[in-house]
Amino acid sequence: MGDVVRAPWGGHFVTGFDACSQVLRGRNWLAPDFAWQGRRADIGRWDAPATREMTKALSRLNAPEHTCQRRSLGNPFDRSTIQELTPHVEQDVARLLDELAEVLRSGEADFVSIVSEQLPINTIGSWLGLPPDDYARILDITHRQVHAQELIPTRSELDVSAEATVQLRTYFTGLIEQRRANPGDDVLSGWIRTWDALEPDRATADETLYRLTMFVTIASLETTATLLSVMVWLLVSDPGRWAWLGEHPEHIEAAIDEVLRYDPPIHINSRVAADDTILAGIPIAKDSMVHVMYGAANHDPRRNEDPDAFDILRTGDHLTFGGGVHYCLGAALARLEARTLLIQLLNRFPTLRIVAPPVYASRMVFRRVTWLGVTT
Repeated sequence: MGDVVRAPWGGHFVTGFDACSQVLRGRNWLAPDFAWQGRRADIGRWDAPATREMTKALSRLNAPEHTCQRRSLGNPFDRSTIQELTPHVEQDVARLLDELAEVLRSGEADFVSIVSEQLPINTIGSWLGLPPDDYARILDITHRQVHAQELIPTRSELDVSAEATVQLRTYFTGLIEQRRANPGDDVLSGWIRTWDALEPDRATADETLYRLTMFVTIASLETTATLLSVMVWLLVSDPGRWAWLGEHPEHIEAAIDEVLRYDPPIHINSRVAADDTILAGIPIAKDSMVHVMYGAANHDPRRNEDPDAFDILRTGDHLTFGGGVHYCLGAALARLEARTLLIQLLNRFPTLRIVAPPVYASRMVFRRVTWLGVTT
């Protein structure tokens, strides 16, 4: 239908790889922040409490606020941090696969609930120093809050998200208060010291800390869990492919990249035009919204030949982690979790099989696999 396609509700879908890359990396394309929302005729669309809360998150900020918050984080998952986290992730994967093996002794198991959803919360929870007893609660809240980030949420979905958003704020503001009272050498304590130096007003600093801690936590959960589930589905559903990868582990990184390209955890991300512009030959007026379609871009045959074939040996490209100033903060961490899981799965479960295709939640933006049956 074209690189830029008119959306039924206004705005445009962006489907071509180069056009999507231009939007993600171009400085004249902005996140739909409060300033943009305030200029909209349909301002009521953006008044839902959960929507307004997420508009304060890092992914919805523009310069200079985005620049300030991003710099305060530095590169949280740099090489040294990944090296430090690696043995912890390896131990978590081994423990989760022990649990999987125990369930598989009785027949089949749900890979999602036992492994995919547990590894990301264990990883980010340990890194931030969250109490393990809170992991299940955080997962539950995240599953309910994410509706606010959908393209066209229903009123009932927004109500569910509103309740979850209140719970998120209560949890993370309480966490920051507790960490202030008992600071340590952990990541969150470091962020507190950084923002106390940057912001003289304690209430403003704590509000920023809440947004950062909440966003980093929930942004790393469903996206990585979906990546892990889809990775197992795409690789294990073809027994020959699974066996081949076990014999050629040097292609594990390439396999992960092909999973990311073939079926990204996020399918749509939205931006607005900072000025009147032309995108792939289509005039786009200032303040118009465009929807970057990651899956469509990754399947652009001009960038990836025979794009609908799943090919581990492909040497193409993908936009799954975004681009520009909003490039995914946790890309290296997601790769670490996927790589560690895949290595141990291949070693421990060479005869792993899929029981049935995965079950997905009914979503357009943040995809979530809710069930994936496996056996041996």
